[in-house]
Amino acid sequence: MALPDFLIIGAMKCATSTLQRQLALQDGVFMTTPKEPNYFSDDGVFARGQGWYEGLFAAAGPDDIKGEASTHYTKLPTHPATLARMQALLSHPPRLIYMIRNPLARAVSHYIHEWSQGVMSADPAEAFRAHPELVDYGRYGMQIAPYVRAYGADRVLLTSLEQLKADPDAEFSRIARFLGLSGRAAWVHDLPAQNISAERMRRLPMQGLLIDNPVARALRRTLVPKAVRRWVREARTMKARPEIPADIQDRMKARFLEDRTQLAELFPGHPALDLCYPFARS
Repeated sequence: MALPDFLIIGAMKCATSTLQRQLALQDGVFMTTPKEPNYFSDDGVFARGQGWYEGLFAAAGPDDIKGEASTHYTKLPTHPATLARMQALLSHPPRLIYMIRNPLARAVSHYIHEWSQGVMSADPAEAFRAHPELVDYGRYGMQIAPYVRAYGADRVLLTSLEQLKADPDAEFSRIARFLGLSGRAAWVHDLPAQNISAERMRRLPMQGLLIDNPVARALRRTLVPKAVRRWVREARTMKARPEIPADIQDRMKARFLEDRTQLAELFPGHPALDLCYPFARS
């Protein structure tokens, strides 16, 4: 059966797209297209069946290490059936990579992403009060604990955006060793960062029908002056990172510090415990 040897399981807005792309560029590694199948998490995708999922890996070479990257796999409580479905299909325990970052920064990037999709309002205070997932997806201890219990800590590699930024060569070598890649695996330094929230434009109503199609694009280039197109793009782009009100930030920090305790129990002494929680020292 064509099934993955490893999965990047999150967290959302923690550079999983960059890591996925870096791994895809390595000899002997096969990554799926699409990057995020979300097979085990999303009910509609899971309904496509095992054959569909196996088909994503059909083009892999016989000696390739096969992987996929789906951040929905660590989105409790939104997708509660993920782990059970994974255990049922993947009889040989996969290796799991879990990427984190400063959870406050992650929450802001998550908000910008949802704002660009038209899901959340332009008022960050309102959004953070109405959408608990902005905090829940950054409760890393809570999210990863079920996987550690199911597969054991030796099958889960915890890494962070902060570690990759500080020393990408060393951290990528550590990831490569965890996956069993040869010594030739190396970080590609001239690869741009992937899926950056700050570069997103807010979607418009009926954008897929009226804007994101070849005919509409051709008409815009022909009929709409470039300066006008640039003005529209800028008007739909968030100019600065939103400010979270102090009272909401304080409550978020308290939740994140409580969760950090659980993460420290799972990964004692891990560098991310200091790098990703600078507010723990304040």
